[in-house]
Parts: sequence; structure tokens; C-alpha cells
Amino acid sequence: MHPKSTINCVIIDDEPLARECIMNYVSEVGFLKIIGTGANPLELKELLDMHDVDLVFLDIQMPIMTGIEFLKSASNPPMVVITTAYPNYALEGFQLDVLDYLVKPITFERFFKAVTKAQDYRDLLNRSKMETKNASEDHSNYFFVKCEYKYERIYFDDILFIQGLQNYVTIHTKEKNYMTLLGLKNVEENLSKKDFLRVHKSYI
Repeated sequence: MHPKSTINCVIIDDEPLARECIMNYVSEVGFLKIIGTGANPLELKELLDMHDVDLVFLDIQMPIMTGIEFLKSASNPPMVVITTAYPNYALEGFQLDVLDYLVKPITFERFFKAVTKAQDYRDLLNRSKMETKNASEDHSNYFFVKCEYKYERIYFDDILFIQGLQNYVTIHTKEKNYMTLLGLKNVEENLSKKDFLRVHKSYI
């Protein structure tokens, strides 16, 4: 994962002056970094295979393959901002989930609005991934059991041992003991085999 302040980008346009314009704009924005440039989508594919790319500035009308055709064929493209002289492709572009659609000639103000949107979107995705990861890690540290009329959260690290008695088990922890209407086998299924061991038919 890149630092939050950096978005690796690629510029694909068959017009050298158009590429130069975007390159100049990129150089003015601190959180953008140019990874490469190309004149057609085949060069884009090579760049995507070779580098970790976050954002593509993609022209539509190019030789060999159009930008729209590339997006239709790409299985998991990075964020894309269309840069084109043809406004009539906007609907099709947004149907392909492009982040923004810039019509040439592109002003710096409009360019900056598009890349700020890219930064916000990337940060949102990263935050979502981190929250999901943390939730998964947190959940792996504990489990719930029903004691009397409420559910108790029990952390694995707090468990000293677990005792089974007919249809009940008592979970002995550092702070207190929890008695719950469960079989010892049911509790054992929630435990890590590398951290807990069934040492007797009534004890883990």
C-alpha cells in the first residue's frame, strides 16, 4: 500500500501535447506521482503489468484500441479519469465506473477537482479495508457464550481452563468464572487447537 499522500498515475493519450499538458498538471499536485505514459491501451496494459498503478488518465480516441474498448476488456482496472475531446462518450464512460470525465481543453481547476476526488475515493477504500481487517482480527480474539440471561464476551487470552459437567461447562478466566448451557465439544469448536488442548474428557 502506498503512503496516503501518494497516488501512482499513468497517462495514456496518442497526442504528445495532451500527454505533456497532463504531465505538467500532475507535477503541480503533491500527492500525484507519474509512473509512466503511453500512446495507446496496449502500452497501458504493459504499464499495469509492470507497476502498481492507482490512477489512469485515459484518452478515448486512440489507434489500435479506444479507451472505452480497453475499459470493457479490463477485468480489474485501477481508478480511471477519462480525458477526451469528445463529450458524447460521457454516459458510456460512467457506466464503466470511471471516476471522472474531463473534456479537452482541460483547465487545471477541473483537473484538480478530479484528482482530489481520486484521493478521497482511494482513502475511503483504504479506510474500509482497514476497518474490515481490524474487525476480523478483533473477532478472532474472543467468542460469546450465554450465561443466565445475557451473552458474555470471553477473550481467549483470559481463559485459564474449561471444565465440563454433564450439559454445562464452566469457563475459568483470570477475572471470573462463566457457567453456560453448552457441551464441552461445542466450546472446543471455538478454540484454537494450537492454544488449547483437551487433556481429559471433562477438561480443556
